[in-house]
Amino acid sequence: MKKFKKAIKHFWPMYLMFLPGVIYLFINSYIPMFGVQIAFRKYNAREGVYGSPWCGWQNFEFLTRTKDAWIMIRNTVLYNLVFIFLGTILAVTTAIILNEIRRKTAKQFYQTIILIPFLISMVIVSYLAYAFLSTSNGYINNSLVKLFGITAIDWYNQPKYWPVILVIINIWKGLGYNMILYYATICGIDSTLYEAAVVDGATRWQKVVHVTLPGLKSTIIILTLMALGGIFRSDFGLFYQVPQNSGPLVNVTQTIDTYVYRGLMQNNNIGMSSAAGLYQSVVGFVLVVTANAIVRKIDNDSSLF
Repeated sequence: MKKFKKAIKHFWPMYLMFLPGVIYLFINSYIPMFGVQIAFRKYNAREGVYGSPWCGWQNFEFLTRTKDAWIMIRNTVLYNLVFIFLGTILAVTTAIILNEIRRKTAKQFYQTIILIPFLISMVIVSYLAYAFLSTSNGYINNSLVKLFGITAIDWYNQPKYWPVILVIINIWKGLGYNMILYYATICGIDSTLYEAAVVDGATRWQKVVHVTLPGLKSTIIILTLMALGGIFRSDFGLFYQVPQNSGPLVNVTQTIDTYVYRGLMQNNNIGMSSAAGLYQSVVGFVLVVTANAIVRKIDNDSSLF
């Protein structure tokens, strides 16, 4: 207790700066947790949270008894793994290429161009996608497809195209943010390491392999860990704009996030949506702990690169 009082007295300015963040976290993250009980109630808005009857695990039964549950869990996991894998490779590659550009104005221009998609709302992105993919007025059907004499493609009713479309758009939108993080890490690598590599006769590719990539190791691990922990909390913003209630696209666009969204906005099944949200949180916590243990083991292996 004496040590604690001494620490408070000595570091009180830091604790004071820390206080607003703690208050914000408490108000926005901990107080709303009383709503977790909705997942175990047959919620009725007229009766309220405390007036709604308990239903136990009934809201969670869809996770084990329905076909839709398997589809949305499968889609959530597979899409995110592809996003993480391809997104990391492309972001690291783009950051390395950007670092090789010597002209400052050109470097700033490319940084801006690559980052712009990240700053655009996903709703706007969905309209841009529609502008390209619309069967009647879309740029692809009216220009590119006609150029090769191919019949117009009904993109919104062809499930085989959408896994690729969704992956491309998601990576395109998030590439700039991850690239900036990796590029900032590259800029922080000690320049004497590159100078020593030049003295040793290393080629540009060898400098990338033996200096740049090891320097990016910690950042790659941290961002991968965060991404793995957020697999069941990812924002599938574009998916909300794709028809999902019925039709051929339901099997490729249905994820846990879209299920929660539809349960709240369309089906008005608040109890089941809350159960899905709680499931997301629990699985996300388990993934963070598991990924942290795995990453620590990998991080101790100096032969990673």
